[in-house]
Amino acid sequence: MVRVLATGTFDLLHPGHIFYLTKAKELGDELYVIVARKSMVKHKPKPVIPDEQRVSMVGSLAVVDKAVLGSESDIFEPIREIKPDIIAIGYDQTFDIGELQSELHKRGLHARVVRVKDSRTCPLCSTGKIIKKIIERCDQESSENNKRIR
Repeated sequence: MVRVLATGTFDLLHPGHIFYLTKAKELGDELYVIVARKSMVKHKPKPVIPDEQRVSMVGSLAVVDKAVLGSESDIFEPIREIKPDIIAIGYDQTFDIGELQSELHKRGLHARVVRVKDSRTCPLCSTGKIIKKIIERCDQESSENNKRIR
């Protein structure tokens, strides 16, 4: 039984997330997902959706066998508990595979790190694109409302 681990923030679920998790699951038999806690997100804006709701949404996906919240202080803590054979990194995740592999090895964790190179290229396949589209639509509607008021 090959256990695969995927990680992410999963703030606004979109087709890109589903694609990544599906590709990760194809690497093994069971897929565990660590959902980053808001307090640990440093490389991009903090998530809007609360931690518990994000882990619940990810856990409800058919492709996911188990979803857990990440640690409040040590990203390697849940990895030690899950004991994955493979860690699947998304195409746009900022992890350096060599550095991550080295850090895992230092901690006695022998998972192989694999980058999922493919990505979904739909217009709204990223949280940033979704947020940008919402802002554009709000700006457009606000402008239209202001014209009607005048």
